[in-house]
Amino acid sequence: MRALCRRATLALGPAVAAAIIGRAAGASPMPGDTAPPLVIPQLNGQTFDLAALRGRVVIVNFWATWCAPCRKEMPTLEAFYRQHHTQGLELIGISADRPRDRDDVIKVMRSFSYPAAMLREAKVNGFGAPDAIPVTYVIDGAGKVRARFRPDNNGVAERDLGDSVLPLLRPN
Repeated sequence: MRALCRRATLALGPAVAAAIIGRAAGASPMPGDTAPPLVIPQLNGQTFDLAALRGRVVIVNFWATWCAPCRKEMPTLEAFYRQHHTQGLELIGISADRPRDRDDVIKVMRSFSYPAAMLREAKVNGFGAPDAIPVTYVIDGAGKVRARFRPDNNGVAERDLGDSVLPLLRPN
């Protein structure tokens, strides 16, 4: 499964990736880096602006409907988001699906309460096009990337989220 998600994501190609993100592919941020800008219209019509969320912990998850590890980790992300949203946690799922598959993305997201967006609709995406999915970033309230979870057959685990996110949240 991991290879399938990686191959399909790489099929975006560098020209498309550069058009989407406005920077060279493969320039993804690493833990310790300042989080890059991200401004993207959500499926519900609102705009997600990472810079406007300073002071909150933000999880940015790149996924696709056709990616089995992505779909497997989404319930974990949902449960974690629901449990910790009141403590200052935000989450956005950014779909790497093609624009023509937007209806499929909307259908999948009906099962989840966190917002989602389409990668190709990003107005500003300093994260770059992911070279494989799923990939998940944890950004602290000061705007620093604190963790990056790369794809494997299991997706991001609740323990990974707990270890990287819980120390950053304000207590209830």
